[in-house]
Amino acid sequence: MSLRDLPSVDRLLAQSDELVRAYGRPLTTQAYRDLLDAARARLRGGASGGPAPTPDDLQAQARQRLASQTTASLRPVINATGVIIHTNLGRAPLSTAALAAVEAAARGYSNLEFDLEDGERGSRSAHVEGLISQLTGAEAALVVNNNAAGLLLMLAALAAGQAVVIARSQLVEIGGGFRVPDVMAQSGARLVEVGATNRTHLQDYRQALDANGETALVLHAHRSNFKMIGFVGEPGLAELASLGRPLLDDLGSGTLLDTAAFGLAHEPTVTESLAAGSALVAFSGDKLLGGPQAGIVAGKRALVDKLKRHPLARAVRADKLCLAALGATLQHYLRDEATREIPVWRMIAAPLAALDERAQRWAAQVGAAHSGAVTVVDGESTIGGGSLPGETLPTRLLALQVAAPNALAARLRAQNPPIVARVADERVLFDPRTVMVEEETNLMRGISEALSG
Repeated sequence: MSLRDLPSVDRLLAQSDELVRAYGRPLTTQAYRDLLDAARARLRGGASGGPAPTPDDLQAQARQRLASQTTASLRPVINATGVIIHTNLGRAPLSTAALAAVEAAARGYSNLEFDLEDGERGSRSAHVEGLISQLTGAEAALVVNNNAAGLLLMLAALAAGQAVVIARSQLVEIGGGFRVPDVMAQSGARLVEVGATNRTHLQDYRQALDANGETALVLHAHRSNFKMIGFVGEPGLAELASLGRPLLDDLGSGTLLDTAAFGLAHEPTVTESLAAGSALVAFSGDKLLGGPQAGIVAGKRALVDKLKRHPLARAVRADKLCLAALGATLQHYLRDEATREIPVWRMIAAPLAALDERAQRWAAQVGAAHSGAVTVVDGESTIGGGSLPGETLPTRLLALQVAAPNALAARLRAQNPPIVARVADERVLFDPRTVMVEEETNLMRGISEALSG
């Protein structure tokens, strides 16, 4: 094969009306140029022999390349891992009402910052602030794009250039390598850490406040993604609130429901934090709240107003789609229907008997077409997303015993939609707790195709 054997771009385009209609002339032209450049580079590098690629060959390669280029990278997946708030898989799925609210807000114009009664500019915060206050008891609230942004805004608006006291044991690192001390540094606040790694006393805080007269705040960061056990201890929120400085509680995951009612350890609620004396509480919208990615700051009106006026507030504000989904999610709590309508809480509240029934049904369907060992076994689901570390819920798992479980898991991820399962003890495991009922048909089809290789 030589360079002169390669067809020209014009010749290829003349025979590619279908591709041009589907992907446009510029993109199709670039695909052919890239393919021809690669072929020329191989020849100039010394590769020889074999026939030149035909126009049909190049058209097939271009079609594959164009399809890959124009397919969305962000795709829905079936989460069969049993991790309810799976950060890598997008955290909390939205409720049907939240999805409808997002579509309605996105389809046309909205009164995002328009007061329909007065006919003048309004506040985007107004769409959810009342709901947050009603559900938590806070005087006021503000929504930003995530909880880290909420912490950054609180510190920048209330403590820039001043000291902020925090226990050494609470200087945590969250996912992606982001650390509380780094966020504090970016805010302009000065970190004053107190206590020992495992134990901090109220007197440690008092001494730090006496030594730093310009101290603006006391910060409490909830260790939402790990536990400390053994010889440990630290003051409670009520004690910290008594120190005479505004107390900020970075609650992290945040919850409006008592997790102990579902067989889990008690997770501090937003209402409890405010009742204990926290001036402001920051928490996430897409973890135990079960809504969209958001950071919510709730508490004293005077402090929230300062946050709203800070220039950083505009940089981290939530958009209309987030506010629409969050408003619909909060309405579920207001109507006392969270465990029925919010997917995260529906999964947490799922009865073991119902999970067993689904797993047995899956086993019957898969076993009819698979010669390997198909069983239903006991297992554990986890909350995930930096919420309730170490806490699990009993579940029932579909277990497939195969010769190469990791290879099967890879084939499952290659399905459409991709299926993400667990591999343990040389078995591939599927947890019905995190699989939506409407996903079951695709799950069964995907498992069958993956098993057929």
